[in-house]
Amino acid sequence: MKNNKAIVEAGFNKWANGTGSVFDLLVDNIQWTIAGSTLLSKTYTSKKQFIEEVINPLNDRLAKRIVPTVTGIYADDDMVTVLWSGNATATDGKPYNTTYCWNMRMKEGKIVQVIAFLDGIEFADIMRRISPEG
Repeated sequence: MKNNKAIVEAGFNKWANGTGSVFDLLVDNIQWTIAGSTLLSKTYTSKKQFIEEVINPLNDRLAKRIVPTVTGIYADDDMVTVLWSGNATATDGKPYNTTYCWNMRMKEGKIVQVIAFLDGIEFADIMRRISPEG
């Protein structure tokens, strides 16, 4: 089996080239925490909840999908940290460009826990500025 770093790197590569997503690596009962004080900062306790409450609403506000650019992947035992930037275009034509740091705990090749840090101002702006209907 590939090591955790290689598994996560492959997930980000699939996301970047449109053939999959790092989200494919999440277990159903993921513990995903968005750190800070954004509108959506809290711990999500399932993949379904996280996708429905965070990812889908964000994607609904985008005319062009986020393309991740990884600037660093660091691994130690079952922890993988990824520094990356996401660039997209919102439905109002404005850019959505932000940076992220995801700290991921792995188990048997899957992501079981994430603590995510991001540009809260950029994230809050797109969520407030654009209604999900466009």
